Amino acid sequence: MRLVSLIFLAISCMAGSAFAQIKTTDKAVIKTPYVQCDNCKEKVEFFIGHEAGVTSVNVNIRKHTTTVTWLTDRTTLENIKTAIANLGFDADDIEAEEFAYKRLPKECKMHKQASKPLPIKNN
Repeated sequence: MRLVSLIFLAISCMAGSAFAQIKTTDKAVIKTPYVQCDNCKEKVEFFIGHEAGVTSVNVNIRKHTTTVTWLTDRTTLENIKTAIANLGFDADDIEAEEFAYKRLPKECKMHKQASKPLPIKNN
């Protein structure tokens, strides 16, 4: 009887510790207005996909959004947005890092420049 109760106790402890290790995930849609070509999309998906804790990344060029799923115990939404900004792209309210933006290919820079209003000349 004592052996049966010890086995039952051991199984209960293992099952309890397995439930304690369940990792929770979160998902967010981030506005990335200047990710507008396949080159930009591939860059964001590759580098953000390799960030610690990120489980999936999907960039939608038409909607100008990036959908990210991550493990909440490994990273945060702010860290992911900062990583996108460090690649040279705006992410929601975080502006692109200027140095990283300058390192983007010429065609990727044109997306941001095309959306800026032209300066008004006073004659």
